[in-house]
Amino acid sequence: MSRIGKKPVELAKGVTASVSGQTIEVKGPKGTRSFTAGDDVTITVEGDAVKVTPRGLSKRARQQWGMSRSMIENLVTGVTTGFKKEMEIQGVGYRAAVQGNILKLQLGFSHEVNFEVPKGVTVTTPKQTEIVVEGIDQQEVGQVAANIRDWKRPEPYKGKGIRYKGEFVFRKEGKKK
Repeated sequence: MSRIGKKPVELAKGVTASVSGQTIEVKGPKGTRSFTAGDDVTITVEGDAVKVTPRGLSKRARQQWGMSRSMIENLVTGVTTGFKKEMEIQGVGYRAAVQGNILKLQLGFSHEVNFEVPKGVTVTTPKQTEIVVEGIDQQEVGQVAANIRDWKRPEPYKGKGIRYKGEFVFRKEGKKK
């Protein structure tokens, strides 16, 4: 039995869910999201909760059961509160600024890095050394944050680069004479 799959997904106030076939569509104050489940599970809306049940006892059906329930919960979370990734920039002269839908990064290169923010995701810079990525799709928010981080990952000697807030960077000792 799936411990995750057994629990129904509670719908918050202002959130509606509709099922057509294997596709569930969730509407909320932040937008609309949908998910298409595999043929191994059945999705039903009962009152203010969404329930996922397996169609058999095969290994694949049990795997899809918990995964489908988690995906539906992420849809509900996305349309109610949204997802957020906070990042910080460390290094002398390193900074970020947003102009329209372009994030301008100065990361010690001889040129400025212009990162175009995709639709459905908002990027803000409360300080010059902080970046906040927000959106209703958890996968998209994480991917945009990872793409920004790839421009200058934190290095182990001085710790310079773009890191997630609260991320621990293992520091190495430099050369000795």
